[in-house]
Amino acid sequence: MEQSAGNDILFLPEVTNCISSDLKHLSRVVDSYEANPFIAAVAEKAGKLGIWVALGSIVIKSNEADGYYKNRSLLINSQGGIVAFYDKIHMFDVALSETENYKESKLYKPGKRAVLVDTPWGAIGLTICYDLRFAGLYRALATAGAHVLTAPSAFTQSTGKAHWHTLIRARAIETGCFLIASAQTGRHQGSGRRTYGHSLIVNPWGEVILDAGKSQGLYFANLDLNEVTEARHRIPSLNNSSQFKLKHYKKNE
Repeated sequence: MEQSAGNDILFLPEVTNCISSDLKHLSRVVDSYEANPFIAAVAEKAGKLGIWVALGSIVIKSNEADGYYKNRSLLINSQGGIVAFYDKIHMFDVALSETENYKESKLYKPGKRAVLVDTPWGAIGLTICYDLRFAGLYRALATAGAHVLTAPSAFTQSTGKAHWHTLIRARAIETGCFLIASAQTGRHQGSGRRTYGHSLIVNPWGEVILDAGKSQGLYFANLDLNEVTEARHRIPSLNNSSQFKLKHYKKNE
């Protein structure tokens, strides 16, 4: 997205500061939100470079007696100021196989509010990873005025291979928004977790305009937000939604 010249906003993936399910490790390396050195360093760099940063998400201590953590996304402006934050609503509690299970709710306290942020380019809706499977959140953000939706992620290899591209494209098509999904990739030292990669940008028509594959790196794209208006004019599904009742025909009826 261009405001005047150059690339003006950087999108980072989920849990940028730490991937771990080890409580002892998290307690050693993760800080609270207030006076957080990781956030401060990113904000300082954003101010020096004069760019916005969508800090996909970081793990922070909740500072509450229950000892839980929060998975928090932040939007930082080109002066280094925190404009908004969003706490991941949907917890990744799944049993993918007998040997691969995840229970985020044991570590994290879920957020309770959706977040939409006005920026120089347009309104950006913040989501995180597993939120992708809950289309209502994306529709609510789009209906409220979002032009761009973020989905910073650390998708597993198995779920990524099966669903990643399909979910990102579906959310873009349903909402008529750009979907920007920066993703962790590869094997993570310490935890041994493997993530799928394939950071994506998908336009409002559902076309993949950037796919970073499994490589680590910095990738660039210019977005024309007029495409949001064009896609919604062609298929105005946000305006065509209807209220309806459900009739459930049961076996013995």
